[in-house]
Amino acid sequence: MVGPSRKPESCVWCGREVADTGVGRRKRYCRQSCRQRAYEQRAQVKGTSIPADAVVLSREESVAVMDRMFEVRCAAEDLATAVAEGAAADELASMCDSLVQLARSAERLR
Repeated sequence: MVGPSRKPESCVWCGREVADTGVGRRKRYCRQSCRQRAYEQRAQVKGTSIPADAVVLSREESVAVMDRMFEVRCAAEDLATAVAEGAAADELASMCDSLVQLARSAERLR
């Protein structure tokens, strides 16, 4: 008997999907380099008032996250307009696919 399938997890460092091994504890990082970057950040904030689980982004990373979120909002607004104007189903499906891809990209913090 096979147990219930587990929901895909996201890397706690970069947000990419983490492959499920199927047995044992779930992995938290998609690669060793993400695990190392997370360790380095925890070590840097140790002994400060910054919580160990805080996400610290550089100015460039913050701007990139905001740009990706803006792209998602624009795509959602375009989709809403297309629905209101009675766009064809194939056009709406294509716009939905684009929106999903943009949303996946926006999930990444780094």
